[in-house]
Amino acid sequence: MNDITSRADIERLIIRFYDKVKKDDTIGFIFTEVVPINWDHHIPVIVDFWESILLDNPVYQKNAMEVHYTLNKKVPLQKEHFDTWILLFTNTVDELFEGRIAHLAKSRAKSIANVMHFKMNNEGDKKSIL
Repeated sequence: MNDITSRADIERLIIRFYDKVKKDDTIGFIFTEVVPINWDHHIPVIVDFWESILLDNPVYQKNAMEVHYTLNKKVPLQKEHFDTWILLFTNTVDELFEGRIAHLAKSRAKSIANVMHFKMNNEGDKKSIL
């Protein structure tokens, strides 16, 4: 297996990953029922995000947290949702790639999920302090 080296590699990863997500019992409903996603639009945006953080090509110009805060208001995102997301993402990377960037992708995914989970669950604490 090769490492992740291009946008095409990232696109392949993201398409395979979301194919799994859509079928998953724990988080699939978020992407199919809570927020029915236009996949033709969403996939390139997510590929931009991962290309920015894995290949140091700053093509992603949006705020990922903002989208997830909005989603969290519709369905509270719990630890099990993030754990499932990490598991599916990590397994998909491992199926397709190996190497330094593949390892970085898994590490960044875990960090992102942990930060999002923390922020989603501490938003109320921040407001009560202010």
